[in-house]
Amino acid sequence: MQWGVSLEGLAGVDEVGRGPLVGNVVAAAVILHPERPISGLTDSKKLSEKKRRLLDLEIREKALDFAIAFATPAEIDELNILQASLLAMHRAVAALAHRPELVLVDGKHLPHWPYRAKAVIGGDASVEQISAASILAKVYRDQEMLHLHQQYPQYAFDQHKGYPTAQHLAALRQWGALPEHRRSFRPVRQVLQDAL
Repeated sequence: MQWGVSLEGLAGVDEVGRGPLVGNVVAAAVILHPERPISGLTDSKKLSEKKRRLLDLEIREKALDFAIAFATPAEIDELNILQASLLAMHRAVAALAHRPELVLVDGKHLPHWPYRAKAVIGGDASVEQISAASILAKVYRDQEMLHLHQQYPQYAFDQHKGYPTAQHLAALRQWGALPEHRRSFRPVRQVLQDAL
């Protein structure tokens, strides 16, 4: 009852993929089950890939409710990355079967939505519901990057997951921008301009 609501009424939400140059920004919302605790929940970035995958399976099995949603590269380009992240969060919470009494959101920005909510800076490391959401979103987005890697192996999305590493930037310059690249992000915009 730390937040003034029961566990069944408390949802955590987080997004993954604001920094990459390619693909969706993904959000997850999780309501944990009060009688099915999950140990080891923390910020997905602090976990090994193997541990994230194991926790992802456990969260899906034990959570009272969860949902995953995203905003597309086209929506990111149209809205900007912050607004697209908030849109993905809104979609994730709206997709829950249980309407939460309170939504805890990682970071300092809240979507415009009909839910009572609180922004929690560093929440992905300190609030179990947000940690669980960060893990679901990260595993889901990494899977998307593996699928993209199978389509375009020359970009090595399996290694950098779309982030602007030297390897990704070199591939972008060599092979050009894909339909899945975010046109509003400077390195992609630069490559498109140079190609004209």
